Amino acid sequence: VYIIDEVHMLSQQAFNAFLKTLEEPPKHAIFILATTEKHKILPTILSRCQIFDFKRITVDDITGHLARIAVKEEIEAEEKGLHVIAQKADGALRDALSIFDRIVTFSGTRFGYREVIENLNVLDYDYHFKMVDMARDAQRTQLLLLVNEVLNLGFDGGHLLAGLAEHIRNLLVVDRPETAKLLEATDEIKERYVAQSATINLEKKVAMLEHMVQSEGQYRNANNKRLHLELAMLLLVRLLNPDPGSGPDKAQSKAADASNASAGASPNSGAAQTPQATHKAEEKISTKAPEV
Repeated sequence: VYIIDEVHMLSQQAFNAFLKTLEEPPKHAIFILATTEKHKILPTILSRCQIFDFKRITVDDITGHLARIAVKEEIEAEEKGLHVIAQKADGALRDALSIFDRIVTFSGTRFGYREVIENLNVLDYDYHFKMVDMARDAQRTQLLLLVNEVLNLGFDGGHLLAGLAEHIRNLLVVDRPETAKLLEATDEIKERYVAQSATINLEKKVAMLEHMVQSEGQYRNANNKRLHLELAMLLLVRLLNPDPGSGPDKAQSKAADASNASAGASPNSGAAQTPQATHKAEEKISTKAPEV
């Protein structure tokens, strides 16, 4: 049995030479050609092969497999932590097992969600929920402070924009029961997505997703990346709150202006007259022409 991995990397000359072997293969030999880019293989070679397409493993299947391994190895692993490992593996069970071994090495035989995101340098999804809530409620000050907190944790701004775009995509997915199955998350997280999605209408969610995708693409070429990130967040607030006078920040500003105005005004400004004004009035009366 001969296994040729990444067979699409063979040169044109190597494919032509290999084709001669495949046309008259030895009876005792079996060739297994493994590739992720089937379209790069010559059609003459594909026509002489039995093709087996392997699909990506779902997050739920990987999570279940890791849970069975944890039980067998007497490891106490939280389901949310295993789910993050499965998402990070991106459909590859081998990568999921490697990550699982790394977490066990650093955390021991007992780990949960916090230990997994710390070891994998994954931003907690709570930040995404908080940011959307703050943008919806027009809490600009708190939103910028939260962005600063994420940056101080060592996360890149592009990583934050990509995660927030994925979060808004999930809000859009759970907007309809038919598409909710496309969200690969635990039941607890799905309920949070459904609850937050219900507070934003469909048109705004589509506009939010379009804005975040554009902001993520423009972030790479931005000269001042922090300024670009903060501007993207403020524009997100404006998308959700078209009225410029909305939000607690604006209300506080109006209250402060009203307080300053009332403090600067005289309590008897409407009833009393200054001496200068009285003197001018008397001059007007004295210079009036006498009646004939």
